[in-house]
Amino acid sequence: MSTESKVALVTGASRGIGAAIAERLAKDGFTVVMNYSGNAALADELMQKIERDGGKALTAQADVSNPKAVRRMFDAAEAAFGGIDVLVNNAGIMQLSSIADADDANFDRQVSVNLKGTFNTLREAAKRLRSGGRIINFSTSVVGLKLENYGVYAATKAAVETLTAIMSKELRGRNITVNAVAPGPTATDLFLHGKSDELIARMAKINPLERLGTPEDIAASVSFLAGSDGAWINGQVLRANGGII
Repeated sequence: MSTESKVALVTGASRGIGAAIAERLAKDGFTVVMNYSGNAALADELMQKIERDGGKALTAQADVSNPKAVRRMFDAAEAAFGGIDVLVNNAGIMQLSSIADADDANFDRQVSVNLKGTFNTLREAAKRLRSGGRIINFSTSVVGLKLENYGVYAATKAAVETLTAIMSKELRGRNITVNAVAPGPTATDLFLHGKSDELIARMAKINPLERLGTPEDIAASVSFLAGSDGAWINGQVLRANGGII
């Protein structure tokens, strides 16, 4: 797939892995629509950086858990650029606790953003994505590792993996691939928050490459799936985790 005049919509793109994905796809030649939920300043700063580096980007505010907001975001992208070719479902939240201690608000918020948010964008993409496009969802390697205190978070991502496989079949005949990337421990604010230096160092040593992943590592995986070299990969989950599982 040639990236010339192709448009990529990246959710949760104002920081962390999402920001790295937006930058990488812009370098690959995509026009990037960067979704954010609340921090307009960060999103605008990244847009300006991409444009200084010769790329093309647009910011789009929307809470992905709100179907009407998602619909408006797709409308805005189509109005600005004529259509969308790549959807990257990166937006997500993680609130750790044991299953016994997870309250209703904890459960509902993670399901709302991680699962329903992904569903909302997938539903729009199924109707709107141009032929030959790509959908790249985000899971987590904890679905395989099954670590304590990640129960609700991992459950939402396991559901995303199921949606990924089924949607890849439902889009038969349109030459659209649907895959998921499942990062392992990655050096982002989301992962580092609330963890001791000792715990971070221990988790960095678990995989055979003996380091944490970087947002750029994950962005490279997305770049592969979004580009021409990933055209034959469909309905799969790519565990980008340094071999941790």
